[in-house]
Amino acid sequence: MRISLLAGAATSCVAVLLLQSTAVSTAVADPVPAEQTSAGGGTVTSMSLTAAEHSVTQRATKPFSLVGVSWDDPRQSLAGTSIRVRTHRASTDTWTDWRPLAVENEDAPDERDGRSGIRGSTAPLWTGPSNGVAIEVTPGPKGLPAGLRVELVDPGRGAAAQSAPRILPGESAAARTPQDHEAPRPGIVTRAGWGADESLREPGFVYTGTVKAVFVHHTDTATDYACSDAPQMIRAIYQYHVQSNGWRDIGYNFLVDRCGTIYEGRAGGVSQPVLGAHTLGFNSDSAGVAALGTFTTEGPPQEIVDGISKIAAWKLGLTGQDAAGHTNLTSGSSQSRYPKGTVVPFDTVSGHRDAFATECPGDGLYARLDDIRSWAAHLQGR
Repeated sequence: MRISLLAGAATSCVAVLLLQSTAVSTAVADPVPAEQTSAGGGTVTSMSLTAAEHSVTQRATKPFSLVGVSWDDPRQSLAGTSIRVRTHRASTDTWTDWRPLAVENEDAPDERDGRSGIRGSTAPLWTGPSNGVAIEVTPGPKGLPAGLRVELVDPGRGAAAQSAPRILPGESAAARTPQDHEAPRPGIVTRAGWGADESLREPGFVYTGTVKAVFVHHTDTATDYACSDAPQMIRAIYQYHVQSNGWRDIGYNFLVDRCGTIYEGRAGGVSQPVLGAHTLGFNSDSAGVAALGTFTTEGPPQEIVDGISKIAAWKLGLTGQDAAGHTNLTSGSSQSRYPKGTVVPFDTVSGHRDAFATECPGDGLYARLDDIRSWAAHLQGR
């Protein structure tokens, strides 16, 4: 495997990291990549991305399906920095075109999340099975943060089948105890169903107060995936959030794939007010639902709209919240759009951008939030 890392001295320089499957002689001995494992053969391989000039090294790496970049201090930003990646597809033995990495990953835990060693990170990019990557970094005016490294994630086959149910079936109206404006629970694929390795996360759970709002996100990953690939995509995001970023668990409370299938995200009970790491400053008293894909310009499939509507209607209905209504939340971080302690009015179904300076969940999905609110309220019988 060949790795070339090129950089100049000025802040406008470009650093390029290239990995290929052909071994060559080494001129400079780079540190051995750190590797973390998970059940079912999953791995996260971390490789330092430094500014050494014209260095060529040899190292081996395992296959991966998701790539991101992380750094030591989560308070530091890559604002103004440009990162592009190319990946080598294992199935076709070809290189992809250059694709940008979203340098600001606004999904993040609040101080209450209670875990040390949290790192800054880009949004991850789902690549599918790959065995080579090129990273091009153009630093912004403030340069690059310390500890910059490339994260290559292989989700493996997932944890073996557990005694826990793999799917929570949807509720029928006849089977439920009637409650005012409480929507039926939709079918939900559990963590056991998508193969979560429960040994990776923190063993305990952190809960918030009453869930008053649902924040809608997109994962900023590939959109043209087969729905059968969704479980391994979620495992890869889970490993990236925990093993690369240092979070206590996957950040989202729920995820929805392009076929409308709903997945349990952060552990602690789907009906419980589990503290997530999805909307910095407003993780408390809320739940985060992420659409698997990127909807910056294109609108989401109707199945995603339906899936988000169903889980939002049920989750908000548990606490009597009108899915087409409004609520107030208190900012828990001045890194959000609002100073810490500010009481902010939100729609009970809001987009990530309503709370943080971000494009998430993309213009295409954000434009469908009114439809989601309307359908969710209908499901609540309003």
